[in-house]
Amino acid sequence: MPFTALNSRMVQATIAPGRRLFSQRGAMLAYRGEVTFTPNIQGGQGGLGSMIGRRVAGEATPLMTVEGSGTVMFGHGGHHVHVVDLTGDTLYVEADRLLAFDDSLAQGTMFMGAQGGVMGMVRGQVTGQGLFTTTLQGHGSAAVMAHGGVIELPITPQRPVHVDPQAYVAHRGDVRNRLSTAIGWREMIGRGSGEAFQLELSGQGTVFVQASEEKL
Repeated sequence: MPFTALNSRMVQATIAPGRRLFSQRGAMLAYRGEVTFTPNIQGGQGGLGSMIGRRVAGEATPLMTVEGSGTVMFGHGGHHVHVVDLTGDTLYVEADRLLAFDDSLAQGTMFMGAQGGVMGMVRGQVTGQGLFTTTLQGHGSAAVMAHGGVIELPITPQRPVHVDPQAYVAHRGDVRNRLSTAIGWREMIGRGSGEAFQLELSGQGTVFVQASEEKL
């Protein structure tokens, strides 16, 4: 059930019988039809074991299960919303940036070191994102939140992308990430911009970048 952008800060989803979606609690703005909203104590899919894993990883943002027949409008905190359509690939995103997603997407948790080794773990600490991130895989749609809007930058083996860690929102595809330093003589004498670390993403995929260095 794809999301439709109503404006830069609101999306709408059509709910049909036999289908459901998950959203952050408190993200429903308005709805039409016969729709129910149920607190999801498991934090999404995967049963109790998956819930415990996400809680241990700090990736268990409270969710609602949305079911019924009608249309629902979502938004949260006035943040900009960006829709990502997945066609079998995997989206890597922080749990608190997930506004809503289809139940057709398999939800999981990934250790940061799995994609970036030691520097992947360091990146999580430097950016305040922690050692784990949420994954969504399969065919379906997800709505993610950001400050100041989002742009999509392609990543190819020939052209890696460097992103300010604070401006990073999410990425998809077969991508490796590592934290690199950009310390030069200006930083050494105290005249640098303060952007001593960069997130380098290489491989094949897409990175989503927000127009701000502010976390949600």
